[in-house]
Amino acid sequence: MAVAISPARAIPFSTVRFISFCTKSSPKSVQSKLVPLLTNHHHHHPVFPPKLQFRHVPLPLPAAAPPFHRRCFCAATAEAVERPRAGEEVGDFRSRLRVVDIKGGPDEGLDRLGQTLGVKGWVRTLRVQSSVTFIEVNDGSCLSNMQCVMTSDAEGYDQVESGMITTGASVSVQGILITSQGSKQKVELKVEKLVMVGKSDPSFPIQKKRVSREFLRTKAHLRPRTNTFGAVARVRNALAYATHKFFQDNGFIWISSPIITASDCEGAGEQFCVTTLIPSSREAVDSPANAIPKTEDGLIDWSQDFFGKPAFLTVSGQLNAETYATALSDVYTFGPTFRAENSQTSRHLAEFWMIEPELAFADLNDDMACATAYLQYVVKHVLDNCKEDMDFFNTWIEKGIINRLSDVVKKKFVQLTYTDAIELLLRANKKFEFPVKWGCDLQSEHERYITEVVFSGSPEIKAFYMRQNDDGKTVAAMDMLVPRVGELIGGSQREERLDYLEDRLDDLKLNKESYWWYLDLRRYGSVPHAGFGLGFERLVQFATGIDNIRDTIPFPRAPGSAEF
Repeated sequence: MAVAISPARAIPFSTVRFISFCTKSSPKSVQSKLVPLLTNHHHHHPVFPPKLQFRHVPLPLPAAAPPFHRRCFCAATAEAVERPRAGEEVGDFRSRLRVVDIKGGPDEGLDRLGQTLGVKGWVRTLRVQSSVTFIEVNDGSCLSNMQCVMTSDAEGYDQVESGMITTGASVSVQGILITSQGSKQKVELKVEKLVMVGKSDPSFPIQKKRVSREFLRTKAHLRPRTNTFGAVARVRNALAYATHKFFQDNGFIWISSPIITASDCEGAGEQFCVTTLIPSSREAVDSPANAIPKTEDGLIDWSQDFFGKPAFLTVSGQLNAETYATALSDVYTFGPTFRAENSQTSRHLAEFWMIEPELAFADLNDDMACATAYLQYVVKHVLDNCKEDMDFFNTWIEKGIINRLSDVVKKKFVQLTYTDAIELLLRANKKFEFPVKWGCDLQSEHERYITEVVFSGSPEIKAFYMRQNDDGKTVAAMDMLVPRVGELIGGSQREERLDYLEDRLDDLKLNKESYWWYLDLRRYGSVPHAGFGLGFERLVQFATGIDNIRDTIPFPRAPGSAEF
């Protein structure tokens, strides 16, 4: 008969690692399957009550299955688990104790002295001495490791002696928190029990010695285990949290803008095409070019494509955000965007995240005020809540970054027109790689000169394009420039006048039929509105001092690089 294996519930200091199907030998050719017990006997279709109960139903094996085998649920655990009692409710969720919970407070763990604690994480270093072994365990919750001090009488010490505990291995450690004898930390864990959860092969590429960030880009699946990329991930998370907090607290509504679109917001034509015209019944690399359907003129027959017309990965959620701003007033998008720009510079990615708020009944001044308040809010949040990581960046990545970011929070932003910016650059006692003249796009070297030299580190906003101004030469738009990065935010007052917008589409030779819905917004209750776009990875660069944008996102996408 089938053996019923009940679902496992974790007790303190235990973890259900995997739940899977497995095959075991059995003298009976039956299978076991978990199904819900039906509580409504008046219906023949499945009914799922608020409290699900399960029973095991024997099923005959398929004819092709080998004899004397059965399949069943099994739970593989690192430690003991307790079986639930029949009819017992699922327990409350409790977050696991993390290293930051122990060491992250003002007392750095001294308030927990004498407590028996459990820590789970990955071994950073292992030092075996004659009478004691030091194991540094990091769980990713903070930069600090938990130093675990282990003697030969501790349970599990045989795993150290046998060489099973190595750098990269995952472990579960239980012990008593004591005052540390070392100078690098105030507390350490006196190990009572050590369990190896997952062994690490000797080929683990991230050891104690320092390796280049270029090398770590080839190991993007492992690089978050380093100090630098762990810190970047935590600061990135803090910036994302602060972004939502700022807009939500100020009455904005978050909008999910589509990733697939038929319009080009930027008008640059650097978009990734999304198509199913390449046969999917075989590997894409083996698809012959002549299998793509064509019209009688020899052109690609887009009518046979999935969407019936060319479709692309979006470069911006702005147009979609504008539609909701004309109904909900203040909205924002925060999601991935894509640009097929064949650039290998340290400032460009093919896949990046954009933050794009839209404010209804607003002009350019409202836009600049919102952008300024937003940047100061998220920077202050990072300085207040990521102090250990910011100290690390200040020491190892960019000396003075904390002072630079503090200036952004404290100093007033300087507003500068495009014409004034050009005049400043023309008067500069400096030779630029890109010549300066009125009408040119300002390059990164120009932007950094304005913020770092002219205004000595003060952030600055320059207005120069989008909604047509009365002078007929400029438009109501702004870029926010910050020290070291240059342009961080670009925004404008949108063109709300239908006739002006139609003329602009004609000037750019964009098909107005593709933007019929966008033009409708100007036909039905148009209002002055404004917004801006912020490349999130640029913000992470600004906040961490990381010089290459490919190191600010977990899995960078760039020309010739789409691993992981």
